[in-house]
Amino acid sequence: MNVARVRTALLPPVLAILFAAGLCAVALVISGASPLTALGAMVGQVGQGTTAVDIVNSAAVYYIVALAAAIGFQMKLFNIGIEGQYRLAACVAAIVGGALVLPPVVHTLVIILTGVLVGAVWAGIPALLKAYRGVSEVISTIMLNAVSLGLIAFLIRPDSFGVLQGNNISTAPIEPSGQFPGIPTGAGTIFGMVFVAAALGLGYWFLLNRTRFGFELRASGESPTAATAGGVNAKRMVIIALVLSGAVAGLAGLPEVLGRDFAYTLTSPQGYGFTGLAVALLGRNNPAGIAFGALLWAFLDKSALALDNVGVPRDIVLIMQGSVVLSVVVAYEIVRRYELAAEQRRVASQLRGPAIPQKEPVA
Repeated sequence: MNVARVRTALLPPVLAILFAAGLCAVALVISGASPLTALGAMVGQVGQGTTAVDIVNSAAVYYIVALAAAIGFQMKLFNIGIEGQYRLAACVAAIVGGALVLPPVVHTLVIILTGVLVGAVWAGIPALLKAYRGVSEVISTIMLNAVSLGLIAFLIRPDSFGVLQGNNISTAPIEPSGQFPGIPTGAGTIFGMVFVAAALGLGYWFLLNRTRFGFELRASGESPTAATAGGVNAKRMVIIALVLSGAVAGLAGLPEVLGRDFAYTLTSPQGYGFTGLAVALLGRNNPAGIAFGALLWAFLDKSALALDNVGVPRDIVLIMQGSVVLSVVVAYEIVRRYELAAEQRRVASQLRGPAIPQKEPVA
């Protein structure tokens, strides 16, 4: 592999993580805490209780959401609506799963396909607006996030599809035939959909690097004008990219619905959509890089519980996560400009060619 390509891929996230760690270290020193003590507590927390399993399960969710964001990023599309897409998809899928009684596997597949379909349809609205009316996907997806929250609140009302359970409202529970079995360990149960997330990563890599569609997707993102001149339908690519992004996002809420809660509630986890955008940026839309980013983010989330035990404010993790998001963008731009300047110097050197020796005049 080309050394420049490896440097461009690896250097920015490494610089971003180092900068974020340094900033957190400075903040800890100012507050009177020891950075080494905080780091030791976080690393030690991984071996305590269910932390390791929780990290893997959370990383799977982050990975799915980040893949959905990365599909849009390939076309230079900013799908901020992933938050609303995965939450609405999880809600409708839980309603369908709780209302049906089907044979095992079939029941689970119906729930999963429902989530995929709802996510795709919800993302199709901004896709059509972008392709045929030129409406920015950033604006339309932000607005649809708010609409999806209102729609979810309506769907899980007791007089709609909701069931009142104590002080909480949820959809009807999903029967065991529709649940996705996990892998029990001594530290908890790993979601079965962790393997679905891994399969999605392989599919994403194959789609981008081994298919014509992936080439057209990347070409359209690099230069829409050149892609159109080459016969690629720009409107079609915008629609497919956003719909595919929404379809993948529709799976993000299902690991917890099918593997732990077996219903969708008003207190179901939220905020994954925005986390996925950060993880996709950290991994630079590469499936392996996204996997690393998802594990790092999950580690910071789950191991931060140990900070309270050593007198370190848990909010230091938020500082690090925010620093990573900000610095990774800056680091990518710095490395990009450095590589561009190096390439320009190499081209200029080749154009000048080797120096021609001058002949000495004959006496």
